[in-house]
Amino acid sequence: MSSTFKISVTKMDFGVSEELTGKVYDTVIIGGGPAGMSAAIYAARYGMSTIIITEEVGGQVAKAGWVENYLGYTRIMGPDLVTKFEEHVKYYNVPIIIDSVENVERDGDLFKIYTLNGDEYTARTVILTVGEKKRKLNVPGEDTYNGRGVSYCAPCDAPLFKGKVVAVVGGGDSAASAALLLTEYASKVYIIHRRNQLRAQKYYQDLLLKNPKIEIIWNTVVKELQGDKLLRKAVLQRVDTKEIFELPLDGLFVEIGAEPPVDLFKRIGLELSQDGYIKVNHLMETSIPGIYAAGGLR
Repeated sequence: MSSTFKISVTKMDFGVSEELTGKVYDTVIIGGGPAGMSAAIYAARYGMSTIIITEEVGGQVAKAGWVENYLGYTRIMGPDLVTKFEEHVKYYNVPIIIDSVENVERDGDLFKIYTLNGDEYTARTVILTVGEKKRKLNVPGEDTYNGRGVSYCAPCDAPLFKGKVVAVVGGGDSAASAALLLTEYASKVYIIHRRNQLRAQKYYQDLLLKNPKIEIIWNTVVKELQGDKLLRKAVLQRVDTKEIFELPLDGLFVEIGAEPPVDLFKRIGLELSQDGYIKVNHLMETSIPGIYAAGGLR
């Protein structure tokens, strides 16, 4: 492979140079998760000029705990896997712009991509790989204690709760993975789940049930979060009996699934499924010719 590819990724947090905004790209990739990075690699290998615009490198994988089902790695932390992805993209000299895309509009035969930082990019085609964003509980106190006990990223914040009592809200794979990671730091880990059985795969369920630090609180939802300067407790309610009770906590990790950025899709004018995902055909073409979508599809 030509050595011209072996230069570092351009990553910019505050605006970009005219060198990047003042040209027409063959494709602009919106989203920097696994799908976006894969698309960038293939575009570069085909000699297409391309950039990635993303709010964060790695997407949801960057927030994952131990990843144990990715081919080639028996066990690797999500952020470490993202580093490997980024190194691969770096090899092909694809710039990664840290920014948020606000809209995409057709301009003749081209597309204009507008970002939160006020920059404008021009492309012949666009690939949307924006994935999903984590859902919030939307209960009183959640925003108040966000970053002061409430977290949406166990790998990021687990070390801050060494010897503490924490809880994970959710019942799927992400909740199970977060709970297992937290046992490496916290003294006690509760799982708060609204149903009487978990949705996580059996592999995770077996590990959860074997771990003495983990206790599952079934048929229960979070109604409110309370504390002083930091989170101190969660107000919970039984789904079946409607009983209200309190759970003293130092930390709460929210893992209740994710949802697509529907507002962005609607601004662009894409045809969506009933649950807000982009409709594509077998070629990954959207309802707008020239705009493609990949990753996080249903």
